[in-house]
Amino acid sequence: MKQVTATGQTVEEAVESALAQLNTTKDRADVAIIDEGKKGIFGIFGSRPAVVKVTVIIDPIEEAKKFLLQVSEQMGAPISIEIKRDGKQVLFVMTGEKIALLIGKRGQTLNSLQYLTQLVINRTSNQYLTVILDAEDYRNRRNETLIQLAHRLALKALKTGRDVALEPMPSYERKVIHTALSDNKRVKTFSDGSDPHRHIVITPVK
Repeated sequence: MKQVTATGQTVEEAVESALAQLNTTKDRADVAIIDEGKKGIFGIFGSRPAVVKVTVIIDPIEEAKKFLLQVSEQMGAPISIEIKRDGKQVLFVMTGEKIALLIGKRGQTLNSLQYLTQLVINRTSNQYLTVILDAEDYRNRRNETLIQLAHRLALKALKTGRDVALEPMPSYERKVIHTALSDNKRVKTFSDGSDPHRHIVITPVK
């Protein structure tokens, strides 16, 4: 947290001094007046300077964006980011020439980046925010793949009469599987194991 205590002949002057030191603007800072100061006789004798403490207000979404731009740059895949916020959910849509590098095999790199961005955003946020990273409409395409996979493996469980365990997935992907099979009365789904190895098991109803 960036914070500065500054003095001046007036509160305004002290605030200006602190903002200049912090290289920020008043709308992005929190100002606490420690001493309003006192004008002395003839403006000299017994005068006391004004003292303020100014703290920079950190925007968690901006911090997360900065983090993503930095990481993508270091990976040699620079990106531009579009941000969409819906309540407590923040969607970062990334575009770039080498975006495939950031998606990775089966979206593993994208999921890891999403997890790290979630940590970054909630380090400075005063309410818990959920981060979703997307690139080239990967999330929608992945959801369709997961729904098809769910139905295919449900059939396998029914044919063999045995439980079918899926590969480990993040919670929102497991939710897609659960939802896809929620109307199928012939199978049940449950999550097993602990993160990051938590996975879904499809079991036939006997």
